[in-house]
Amino acid sequence: MTAKTIKRKKRGGGPRALATSLSAATKTAFGKRGFADGAILKDWPVIAGGHLADHSQPEKITYPTGAGDDGTLHLRLDSGSMATELLHLEPLLIERINGYFGFKAVARLKITQGPLPDTAAKPVWNPRPLKTEEETNLIESLIEVEDEDLQRSLRALGRAVIGRSAD
Repeated sequence: MTAKTIKRKKRGGGPRALATSLSAATKTAFGKRGFADGAILKDWPVIAGGHLADHSQPEKITYPTGAGDDGTLHLRLDSGSMATELLHLEPLLIERINGYFGFKAVARLKITQGPLPDTAAKPVWNPRPLKTEEETNLIESLIEVEDEDLQRSLRALGRAVIGRSAD
């Protein structure tokens, strides 16, 4: 009697990047709010620009029944003056959002005013002062750079890089 060998696939398929697993886990939650994969939330500062992103947050996108485009982006703003400014910038913002997605995902904005969730403030990093020997080595390494502006910029960069390391 001959035994047939059965090839079985390994379950799990080996290690995967965490981002892949998180994407699958968050897709349902984002989907309920009209965000296909949450890209608009993650990339909001790139899409809207730093100033607007500091004062706004997308809440959800609603689409007409049966449609996957021409949606309404519900946007929360933290100040009335920003709402007035956004009324003038609305066509530009819609164009930037649609350009980001590559199709007419958003046709209009619905603005609500209220506080934004707290964002953790990034600590300010200052490099440590350089030791006399480090400063001397840095200046000597840039002595052949003739352009004063370039030399000044390279010196500042050097101080930041060297000052980043521990004593």
